[in-house]
Amino acid sequence: NKGTDVIDVKDCWVVPGLIDIHVHLREPGQEYKENIETGTAAAAAGGFTAVCCMPNTNPVNDTRAVTELIVARAKAVGAVRVYPIGCITQGQKGETMSEMGELQEAGCVALSDDGHGVANSEVMRRALEYATSFRLPIVQHCEDKTLSAAGSMHEGLASTRFGIRAQPSAAESVMLARDLELVALTGARYHMAHISCMESLRLIRDAKRRGLPVTCEVTPHNLMLTDEACATYDTNFKMNPPLRSVADQAALREALGDGTIDAIATDHAPHSLVEKEVEFEQAANGVIGLETAVALAVELVELGVLTPAKLVTRMSTGPAGILGLPGGTLALGSPADVTVIDPRMSWTCDPSRFRSKARNTPFAGRTMRGRAVLTVVGGRIVFIDEKLAI
Repeated sequence: NKGTDVIDVKDCWVVPGLIDIHVHLREPGQEYKENIETGTAAAAAGGFTAVCCMPNTNPVNDTRAVTELIVARAKAVGAVRVYPIGCITQGQKGETMSEMGELQEAGCVALSDDGHGVANSEVMRRALEYATSFRLPIVQHCEDKTLSAAGSMHEGLASTRFGIRAQPSAAESVMLARDLELVALTGARYHMAHISCMESLRLIRDAKRRGLPVTCEVTPHNLMLTDEACATYDTNFKMNPPLRSVADQAALREALGDGTIDAIATDHAPHSLVEKEVEFEQAANGVIGLETAVALAVELVELGVLTPAKLVTRMSTGPAGILGLPGGTLALGSPADVTVIDPRMSWTCDPSRFRSKARNTPFAGRTMRGRAVLTVVGGRIVFIDEKLAI
């Protein structure tokens, strides 16, 4: 039609809008690290048309008021769709369940205590049962803190060489094993956040064979890095769960390819220099990932771990299905959320050019291949690379 803008995306991949079901936008309360405006700008630049934000804000998202604030702020300044995830328990303390019905009515799409796995088995059982009543998936951070004991990296030969206090992978898998039995008891929808080790993969595979309603996600950094990266004591390699062994990395890649792992999620965790430019064991956990995820996924395609179609499944269709979100498809009548990826674009990761407020990436200086060049949300362009001409 006359007057229609035309964008030439020859040789690019045109895919359903990417969806990240695990990000930290830090608003309310920690806007010095990130806020909804900058976080969603980073998401748009990374090719994401929707993100789900975790509840570890200040105050935490365990009430209708906080959820409504996030929804209102996202509507006012958000570049992409924002879906809040509410707390499983009040104050993320693992003791008293949150008002799940109110959280759902206010706009929450799932429940999670994020960095605090629900340790009390009775509380977890009741949470699974009540969440089912409201059709809200439980998203669990699996960590038995009596086992992890504040370890700053994966327990193994590398941690011994580096002299860093460590945590075993059993800290993750032990809690997952308990949870899966509770899922069998309750029939509740259960999603494991940032799976990181072979033992957990074995449990997830077994649960899926049993027909349990379970899904899981993996981060790009756990797919691309191992515990050996901690050798430099650079705190940008400190996260939780920690970077695991080479064998764990290989198992994660295999599971991503065969569908045991349902989604790639960044666990985008912005921190300021105050939290990161300290001793390794004193540094905050977490790295940012919204603006590097596509390039790392394209690298996995080049390595043969994924096909382009599986990349779309793990970063769009799968995440939408896990939390029952709109999108994940380009079918007629679906939301006009579209991501265009140039798989051949070469660029160098320069954190100073990120849209995010934060700079805590483990991939600074890395030569990347593949990038989102156009992001469309609801038919509206929210990001376009300067190399594309209208």
